[in-house]
Amino acid sequence: MSKSFASQSDLSDKQISFTRLSEHCWAYTAEGDPNSGVIIGEKYILVSDTTATPLMAQDLIARIRQVSDKPIKYVLLTHYHAVRVLGASAYLAEGATEIIASKGTHDLIVERGAQDMQSEMDRFPRLFRGADSVPGLTWPSLVVGDGTPGRQGGISVDLGGVTVDIWHPGAGHTRGDTIAWVAAEKVLFSGDLVEFEAGVYTGDAHLEEWPTTLEALRALGAEAIVPGRGEAMRGNANVNKALDYTKRWVETLFACGKQAVADQLDLKAAMALTRQHMDPVFGKVFIYEHCLPFDVSRAYDEANGIKHPRIWTAERDKEMWAALQA
Repeated sequence: MSKSFASQSDLSDKQISFTRLSEHCWAYTAEGDPNSGVIIGEKYILVSDTTATPLMAQDLIARIRQVSDKPIKYVLLTHYHAVRVLGASAYLAEGATEIIASKGTHDLIVERGAQDMQSEMDRFPRLFRGADSVPGLTWPSLVVGDGTPGRQGGISVDLGGVTVDIWHPGAGHTRGDTIAWVAAEKVLFSGDLVEFEAGVYTGDAHLEEWPTTLEALRALGAEAIVPGRGEAMRGNANVNKALDYTKRWVETLFACGKQAVADQLDLKAAMALTRQHMDPVFGKVFIYEHCLPFDVSRAYDEANGIKHPRIWTAERDKEMWAALQA
């Protein structure tokens, strides 16, 4: 391999910020590492995305405790990826009683959670320091909806003085993506459906559907957003900037995948073609080099008619990486 695999060489700690966005909403961000969101009500707290390990989650819990002593009752899994969900046991130890996920996310955990867990631990050694604190896969206790996109399949959670609406807006980053929306304060917690100035991982994506899902989010008219990666954005114009950034990545990537298939290119040639279009625009953002090989592989598959993303295993990861980076 001519380049260090995935994020194995990224071992430097990131600067963490815990920022208040509105009366009840907070963003936990770390220079392009996976973000979490926090909604603090008068009775209860909801955490959106749990961090990668229970050990890592302790930092977020400590920051929450600096501003509130209310119980952390709810944990939302915006999707199934290990870096988002394996810290959940730390919140259970804090007294959380509900781990919420969509049916699509639950089904993906059943189908590929174990493989994804090992795959991501190999990709992100820094994020999985303390992996021995992970007790196993994270399972939702409350499954939302039937897999059909739309608010009608969602739920509302009353934290005391603030209501959080949770639903699956459509496929994109995965087929089970779930958002939290605080309508009264116009704050959106998007998970990895939206990123900003960071790599957009699409290895398990539904690229053709993703732009439509982004437009459904745009229609909310959010005044603040906690994206999956990148800084939290304030003001509707800046929320739209994050949506536009993600949409441009997804559409550029998929267009390259479709062109590669139309031109009967192999995967390595598809990678070269994609770099011609992606590198000048996105090449310097955090985690770009990690994401791109997985992204090209998925775009090439979807353009070839593989609707349901193939499962990434630790073995498949490294085989693909070696083939594209040699």
